[in-house]
Amino acid sequence: MQGVIKSYDPGTGDGVLIDETDLREIDLAENALEGSLFRMLRQGQRVNFELDDAGRATSLMIGSEADMETPDLSEYDL
Repeated sequence: MQGVIKSYDPGTGDGVLIDETDLREIDLAENALEGSLFRMLRQGQRVNFELDDAGRATSLMIGSEADMETPDLSEYDL
């Protein structure tokens, strides 16, 4: 699933994102950033996420973190 961060408090870890599919607001789970390379979120930031059993966003992946493969540069003259 994909969404956009609406709000995030780095002190408490509380936050809300907007699901791009149906524009509903989804609260972030306490462990939403666990295992992520990032520790902060900013308003308007696009994220990929999953829902936990309580319907909260978890397993956030941000930007290139979702795909960290080396780009194919073979078509360029380097």
